[in-house]
Amino acid sequence: MSLTNLQKSIGELSVKKSSNRSREKEKVNSNIFWGFVGKEFTDYLSSWRIIILLAIILLTCVGSLYTAVTTISDALNSYEGASEIGRESYLFLQIFTISDGNLPSFVSFVSFLGPLLGIALGFDAINGERSRGTLSRLMAQPIPRDYVINAKFGAALLINVILFFALGFLVMAFGILMLGITPSLDEFLRMISFISLIIVYIAFWLNLAILFSVLFRQQATSALSSIAIWLFYNVFFSIVVNLFTNTYLSNAASEGEYVNRYNAILNVYRFSPNYLFQEMTNVLLSPTTRSTSILSMEQVSGAIASPLKLKESLLLVWPQFTGLIAATLLCFAIAYIVFTRQEIRSS
Repeated sequence: MSLTNLQKSIGELSVKKSSNRSREKEKVNSNIFWGFVGKEFTDYLSSWRIIILLAIILLTCVGSLYTAVTTISDALNSYEGASEIGRESYLFLQIFTISDGNLPSFVSFVSFLGPLLGIALGFDAINGERSRGTLSRLMAQPIPRDYVINAKFGAALLINVILFFALGFLVMAFGILMLGITPSLDEFLRMISFISLIIVYIAFWLNLAILFSVLFRQQATSALSSIAIWLFYNVFFSIVVNLFTNTYLSNAASEGEYVNRYNAILNVYRFSPNYLFQEMTNVLLSPTTRSTSILSMEQVSGAIASPLKLKESLLLVWPQFTGLIAATLLCFAIAYIVFTRQEIRSS
């Protein structure tokens, strides 16, 4: 073998060894990360705070689903051909939105309790470890710092995925057993899209709580800050916007100007994650909704009143969905950057 071939063989062997070491290191790091996720997931499930909140969400949602199914079932008992009626009126989607007046609908419960679940999972994610003195010992180990915050978020997100997909399939079981009809493919895909929307919506509040957990050293401060923002968007935001709405709309000189001003007000409302969630929910669970804005007479003239296909409904709410994802990623990115640059000292 010539010297050139020998050097080439040695070089290839070195590259293979380096590649093998890199793959082994990536495998070890992956095992460490998923070990963190498993540990955080177990800690969440063993926390009485989380257990009580999960139980409240489960019981209230099951109660609202049961009342919705019984209400629809009673209405169908007076008609023949319930299967045909169910397919024409999207009964499986109405299970999420209908109410008998005694309990709020499933959507109402999720929009109210979902943010609280996200806040409860994230408000002490980092400062809780810091106050217990475990964060400095954890950072003393030869592991990447970002594994901590990524594992916190991943474990909390996994809880939400399991919980709400289980509730979604429970809805289908209730509908099939009590209504005697099966969901169509369009209804099934809309339900999956709605559940995915719930998870993204809760992920926003989770990341917001994690951000405050990174910024503030006291757990009470991060919890109160998260709840204050939730209360502002849930109660006071619409009140503040409504203070200026009537005067702004009453000064419109024509129908076209009125429509433009009304749509501008809707854009202001869309700075609220609660409003974005309600708007997207209305489109996904009501296929007859053809627009998220007010339309002029010229725009609606000649339009045929028919339900939209799932693809068209998704295109209709795609700007709102991407906006909610962008807000979620922004909160996580700020928390990630601040945490990786923070100085952590042993207590």
